[in-house]
Amino acid sequence: MEVRWDVFLIIAGCALVTFLPRVLPLMVLSRMQLPEWGVRWLHYVPISVMAALVGQELFLHEGKLAPLLTNVELMAAIPTFLVAIWTRSLLGTVVVGMASIMVLRYLFSIL
Repeated sequence: MEVRWDVFLIIAGCALVTFLPRVLPLMVLSRMQLPEWGVRWLHYVPISVMAALVGQELFLHEGKLAPLLTNVELMAAIPTFLVAIWTRSLLGTVVVGMASIMVLRYLFSIL
């Protein structure tokens, strides 16, 4: 099998573009002492990103606000969220989320 250099260079370039934005900030910030407000601010970044991703999936359907009475994902999120708060178990949360979305999609498909 012959390796084409243009394909190899594209793959190497993509790897570099993916690798550098992740490694450079880590290398620079590991040698610096961040102020307390910066550490507090960075503490909320993962929560904010997750909330934005989940919120968009729950409330939007094809770019528009989904109707609440037929929003299966939102209805499945309620017991999932309650289990996550009550048990603090990732496995339990995932199982309840998957089971509730399966049951609700089945019920809405036969209605």
